Amino acid sequence: MLKGFKDFIARGNAVDLAVGVVIGAAFGVVIDSIVAGLIDPIVGAILPGDVNDLAAKSFEVGGAEILWGSIASALITFLATAFAIYFFVVVPMNAWAERRKDDAEEEPTNEEKMLALLERIADK
Repeated sequence: MLKGFKDFIARGNAVDLAVGVVIGAAFGVVIDSIVAGLIDPIVGAILPGDVNDLAAKSFEVGGAEILWGSIASALITFLATAFAIYFFVVVPMNAWAERRKDDAEEEPTNEEKMLALLERIADK
């Protein structure tokens, strides 16, 4: 039983998953900071009133309390988080990947170099 657990942990998938979870948790803190420090103040400047009080907004229908502020707050948080991830992570990563792709395409492969050399030898 212990050997099976050791084999499971030694496989790359379990370790990769553990590393991904830890990095994801740390990344979540960064995104929360961007949203709280940058996006929320911008939303607060656009919307009237205090954004933090939005979650407490509600109304009653037939004695049932509808927490529309909680839904709106969650939606704003989701959109702000998605915005932050897209513009601060996805766009720069795509630009970086495109630059790396362009750099890789500029240099010929060893096979292309060898073929060019053989063509020059054949032309002589």
